[in-house]
Amino acid sequence: MKIAIIVSNFPPKWLAGTEIATYHMAEHLAQHGHEVHVITSLDEGLPEESCEKGFHTHRLPRVRIRFVGVFAFWVNIIRTLRKINPGIVHAQGLGSGMPALLSNRLMKNPYVIYGRGSDVYLPDWFNKLTAKGILKNASAVIALTEHMKDSMQAIYSRDVVVVPNGIDLNENAEREAERGDPGKRVLFVGRLHPVKGVRHLLQAMSIVHQDLPEAKLILVGDGDEREHLETLTDSLGIRECVEFVGKVPHERVQDYMNQVEAFVLPSLSEGFPVTILEAMACGLPVVATRVGGIPDIIEDGTNGYLVDAMNQERMAEALLKVLRNEPLRKDISNNNREKAEKYRWEAVAAELEEIYRNSL
Repeated sequence: MKIAIIVSNFPPKWLAGTEIATYHMAEHLAQHGHEVHVITSLDEGLPEESCEKGFHTHRLPRVRIRFVGVFAFWVNIIRTLRKINPGIVHAQGLGSGMPALLSNRLMKNPYVIYGRGSDVYLPDWFNKLTAKGILKNASAVIALTEHMKDSMQAIYSRDVVVVPNGIDLNENAEREAERGDPGKRVLFVGRLHPVKGVRHLLQAMSIVHQDLPEAKLILVGDGDEREHLETLTDSLGIRECVEFVGKVPHERVQDYMNQVEAFVLPSLSEGFPVTILEAMACGLPVVATRVGGIPDIIEDGTNGYLVDAMNQERMAEALLKVLRNEPLRKDISNNNREKAEKYRWEAVAAELEEIYRNSL
């Protein structure tokens, strides 16, 4: 099968959940014998055409001018689709759905839409305007979670299949089985953006620091909010226990996960965060907010703890519980390694193949 996947951004420059998931999706579909083409925007220093891990990448120039730039990008996508002539077009998110819909109208290519998170939960005005038509005309619609499925059906009532993100367990080496001197380190991985709720995490960390002064927070990622967050860290008086690492290559995230005792995700909105799956595969207890698809992954008290978004007091309590109780951490660690097995990319790719076949 010839498959074209449309995604706005792609590694190596862009390393958020959708970009990483798309990379692994393309890789595993190619391993299943399909001819896979990823169509994305061109980043400086990268070739327009390349082939790696068995799939083709087409990087198209994108002019950063409102409306004009987006329309020109869509035209380039449609031209590329005409050249590739795929059997199925897969749009990663509602924001990538319009060129898929236009291709369907012009060239009769069937397309599937895969909801990713903010495109469903926090759509801009254009996504709100176009989402119904994109969902209505798709051959299949996919959601990451049951919660997202309900949200997509509220936009347009139709069948929606739930397929979660996957994880490549071969890339997630086992953490050290024993630690001679267990530390009190907590890791966050993600963009430093208001929707990620890091300011509330810092507030929670100031509470943790009062009861557990040796506790440390490691923040991996960068973004527009970094300067504000560093100022907040200073004003809370916790600079000595917070480390701003900045952006790192995705393959190095594993190294940081192997150095900590817990993973935290304080987001205000999420789809199905890959970082939680990666933390689970490393055996890390997870403290996360009860938003989006996170409750589909984390069972409160079994493989982590769920707290309400923006509730720094409850977040601090959960972090203290995990950091102070080594037997509890070991129990949760075993539960998470076991649960991570069900999210292998091989199984996700097989589900996508079935959806594609039924869409032809």
